[in-house]
Amino acid sequence: MRVVNLGPDPSLAYRPDSHEKDKSEFRNFESGALFDRVFNTYKLMHTYQTLDFVKQKHLEWANCNHFSMSMMENIDCLDELVDESDPDVDFPNSFHAFQTAEGIRKEHPDKDWFQLVGLIHDIGKIMALYGEPQWAVVGDTFPVGCKFQNSIVFRNSTFEGNPDGKNPALNTEFGIYEPKCGLDNILMSWGHDEYLYRVMKFNKCTIPEEGLYMIRFHSFYPWHSNGDYMHLCNEKDLQMLPWVKEFNKFDLYTKSTELPDVGSLRPYYQSLIDKYCPGILRW
Repeated sequence: MRVVNLGPDPSLAYRPDSHEKDKSEFRNFESGALFDRVFNTYKLMHTYQTLDFVKQKHLEWANCNHFSMSMMENIDCLDELVDESDPDVDFPNSFHAFQTAEGIRKEHPDKDWFQLVGLIHDIGKIMALYGEPQWAVVGDTFPVGCKFQNSIVFRNSTFEGNPDGKNPALNTEFGIYEPKCGLDNILMSWGHDEYLYRVMKFNKCTIPEEGLYMIRFHSFYPWHSNGDYMHLCNEKDLQMLPWVKEFNKFDLYTKSTELPDVGSLRPYYQSLIDKYCPGILRW
């Protein structure tokens, strides 16, 4: 029998002595070999991701009229992409997709939709292969149209060129929004999260709402990991937050140079794609 490497066990993240990286070593935005690349990506993002820019990107991408492709074809395209905002990995994004999915399958074998979300959560990054700069595709997300909170990565050193921060209509705690209006009514910085969510809705994919929240807000670290922006959340957001947190531990702590045997895993994950988002999709 062939022994297949199914990737690292996510529970190892909670036993740092036996994991190749301590939990504290992930998301190091202060030093490391990739620091300059990461900082420059966020500097561009935090300068140019304005309310007007985000509205323009919704017009350009949310209608899903750029190309047609199956889900697995998109995953294969990620072999061409290394995320310039990620301080933890320097290998193609497709490996991370299978690492995340396999971590979820081990701990949640009864939730096939959750496993599929692990596989596809980053494939909105395909925009970077169709002309979008990475600062408009990757990295942590944050609301536009209101005050930039302090927990945003590089908050104190990268926003000075963003005109929204100097606009009195946009730089208050609520900005253009109402208290507890709900994240559905918030415009987030444009990136792969919101884009894939729009693709899922446009193509009428049947992933449950919990999975759609994971897709849409998994990069919203100021919210799910730091507790900011709660003043904009409604009851639905608070109910979904534990699901996003549960997803995050697999998204983050399964990153490893121990890469899975992707070929052996494809038939299983193709069956999940066929169940929840089959055929050729519009992007």
